[in-house]
Amino acid sequence: MAYFVTGATGFIGRFLIDKLLRREGTIHVLVRKQSLAKLDELRPRWGAHQSRVIAVVGDLSKPRLGLSAADAARLKGKVKHFFHLAAVYDLAADAPSQQKANVEGTRHAVQLAEAIGAGCFHHMSSIAAAGMYEGVFREDMFEEAEELEHPYFRTKHDSEGVVRAECKRPWRIYRPGIVVGHSKTGEIDKIDGPYYFFKLIQKMRAALPSWMPTVGIEGGRINIVPVDFVVDAMDHIAHRKGLDGGCFHLTDPDPRRVGEVLNLFARAAHAPQMTMRVNAKMFSFIPSFVVDSIMSLAPVRRLQSQVLADLGMPRDVFAFVNYPTRFDNRAAEKALKGSGIAVPRLEDYAWRLWDYWERHLDPDLFVDRSLSGKVRDKVLVITGGTSGIGEAVAYKAGEAGARVVVVARDAGKAAPVMKRLGSLGAHARFISCDLSNLEECDRLVATVLKDFGRIDFLVNNAGRSIRRGIAASYDRFHDFERTMQLNYFGSLRLVMGFLPAMVRQGGGHIINISSIGVLTRAPRFSAYVASKAALDAFSACAASEFIDNNVHFTTINMPLVKTPMTAPTKLYNHLPMLEPVQAADLVVEAIIRRPVRIATRLGVFGEVLHAVAPKATQIILNAAFRMFPDSPVAQGRKADAQDVPLTAEQVAFAQLTQGIHW
Repeated sequence: MAYFVTGATGFIGRFLIDKLLRREGTIHVLVRKQSLAKLDELRPRWGAHQSRVIAVVGDLSKPRLGLSAADAARLKGKVKHFFHLAAVYDLAADAPSQQKANVEGTRHAVQLAEAIGAGCFHHMSSIAAAGMYEGVFREDMFEEAEELEHPYFRTKHDSEGVVRAECKRPWRIYRPGIVVGHSKTGEIDKIDGPYYFFKLIQKMRAALPSWMPTVGIEGGRINIVPVDFVVDAMDHIAHRKGLDGGCFHLTDPDPRRVGEVLNLFARAAHAPQMTMRVNAKMFSFIPSFVVDSIMSLAPVRRLQSQVLADLGMPRDVFAFVNYPTRFDNRAAEKALKGSGIAVPRLEDYAWRLWDYWERHLDPDLFVDRSLSGKVRDKVLVITGGTSGIGEAVAYKAGEAGARVVVVARDAGKAAPVMKRLGSLGAHARFISCDLSNLEECDRLVATVLKDFGRIDFLVNNAGRSIRRGIAASYDRFHDFERTMQLNYFGSLRLVMGFLPAMVRQGGGHIINISSIGVLTRAPRFSAYVASKAALDAFSACAASEFIDNNVHFTTINMPLVKTPMTAPTKLYNHLPMLEPVQAADLVVEAIIRRPVRIATRLGVFGEVLHAVAPKATQIILNAAFRMFPDSPVAQGRKADAQDVPLTAEQVAFAQLTQGIHW
């Protein structure tokens, strides 16, 4: 017995070959000449049986699949089962390519099956052939399909129509649901169907703790089946007698709603659950022309494009959220009776799909995530670069090949830093600048642009922090002025100075080292938090003005870091803090990913608490304010020579709120 398979190197095809090799016979597979290498890459998975897989060079777009007369003659009368799997399975593909592959390709496959006298033509269709049918679509239904405007639905329906109308050989049609990875291994070769939402789930996991409830959508019921079930069912039904002319729904008899499916994957990803789900149909009362008018607005189009690009979603995916069709699969169940083949429960293998996607298909895996890939030969200016976070960033950037400009006041402190940068082979230069002096800021900008000709990254790291309660600051207004002068006006002067150059050169990236205190509003840091909040607010406004100039702003709400700035506060010796190199890693993440904000989960949670329960949050912060008193210096007393240990209550609270300045 011999088989002929189109689409054998595709996702479903390779698993079908695995299955057919367990039976007797030779398997002839259609392969384009330029895809022979792809078939060779698959041969090791077939082991000792690979010699039974014979390549037949052809082309889906040509009559009779473009087979040579000699190949057609060799196959004539020998092929008992002709499996046609080749097609475009992609919502984002353009209509002409889908028409060519799905409809014309099927017609050419039927022609070849006729020419070689194949025993039975097995056509892999799809539930998409039903269109957006309202209600239950049975296996004996075809012409009843509705709303076939989308090219994928239309071409899958029409290709099935070719088999029904033009195929003179015995035929069987299979309509699988949305095919996902293998239920035992998670293996899949592309992002499709529910996988389009995985990046959103991943971003939610990164931003929020897993126990936080979120709002999602309910949606219609989507029919998901793993590839191993589809192949097992197709193989079994294909080899049963007396089923010619039948159509079989390889579907889940109990499909779940979109919201339930997303929650299963969120649980597998340890991401927040969409506890409250909104039925998207509730918005159907809005006239379509109103929706179309809103979506045609330029800002809305740009926003939609950006969001979809960030999440890796095609524009059409949301059109199927309220999918209305249910599928009766009694013919398939009858054909599978006694075989032990059944659709596994999604909750039993969702974690395997997620794990495989995150390890092998996550688009972030294929992006150059190396620091050198982003900064090599680029000009990076880092303020406060002779100690703490700035020093650590300078070493990382210099080692990665950046042209580093280290900015600080004290040239004496810069000497060992520049020496180490030299030992790393870094292209680095030190420029002395007092950032609280606006004229010196202007000279710094002019020097950098004159000597380097451009500025690619500005890391506003230099800063001043004051830990003192407001009641102890009534006569110290200058603390607020000095802090604002350096943290806000100094940084702002550099941003304003470098922005024109970034616009002229076609892009740039400004990274502001802010504080977790801006999100948590930690007491005793009113001067410091206010200055950082001012820079955060400015950057948020500026980002909206310059995003179309390819100039990006990132704010890092940095948790407590062990630096010379925190050293005078002996209390911090007992609190958990980041090391400067760990803080520098957050700056590296900002350079590589260019996010709008980087913050810890605790920081985000603090901001949420201020939004939803401001009074309760103030009470909690007031308790912390009373628990951690001002330092002796802030109280106007002489500094303690000895380090005062924390009480058990203070230690417990500090551990619970790691990273927050108290």
